[in-house]
Amino acid sequence: MKILYIIYQICIGLPIFLVLTILTALTTMIGCWLGNGHFWGYYPGKIWSQLTCWLFLLPISVEGHEKIDHRTSYVFLANHQGAFDIFLIYGFLGRNFKWMMKKSLRKVPFVGKACESAGFIFVDKSSPRKVYETIKHAEKVLQGGTSLVVFPEGRRTFTGHMNEFKKGAFLLADQLQLPVVPMTIDGSFDILPRTGKLLSWHRLKLTIHTPIYPKGKGEENLKELMTESYQAIESGLPEKYRN
Repeated sequence: MKILYIIYQICIGLPIFLVLTILTALTTMIGCWLGNGHFWGYYPGKIWSQLTCWLFLLPISVEGHEKIDHRTSYVFLANHQGAFDIFLIYGFLGRNFKWMMKKSLRKVPFVGKACESAGFIFVDKSSPRKVYETIKHAEKVLQGGTSLVVFPEGRRTFTGHMNEFKKGAFLLADQLQLPVVPMTIDGSFDILPRTGKLLSWHRLKLTIHTPIYPKGKGEENLKELMTESYQAIESGLPEKYRN
């Protein structure tokens, strides 16, 4: 079965995925250019992600939808196990949101331009002024229930275990006084780890934990948000991936 799955993903899955990616990027760019970026910046990507998971025959499960209020803007935080984290969240979180991503991703053909058109937030750490501009941009975007999704580790894990969290997302949540929602991704590392070349069949699971509301503002609130978020996300991982 493993050999058949490899043949399927190379001969059928990958070519269709590449076509879907280009079509999704073009649809997003054209739709956002014509207007209503709130719609076109989210739904084409959502459908693309769902089709990608179904195309590669991956079973999906999501727990915790009932814990979030669709009228509230959140900063969603997830561990970064592998490339399929994006498809799992984009396709199955069920919330209109913007990604916070590295500035370098803007250079990816088609995808980078589509992300820019969709209003995703590119982080520029080149100077304090650029960081301040990022926060002000996020403040304008996170209105009316639109949320933000961030991988606080900043990069995919090499081992399946979580890396230390960076402060960026928590500084933003503290500055804007937004609740954070920890989310655990499980299975993505087993499908395609950072050093992998081919997919392995495995189920994907997204666990949405209880939102953590700010208890003040400043360094103390920041530390508490980081600690509670890390513990919540790690609690949803299998024992073999807990630090």
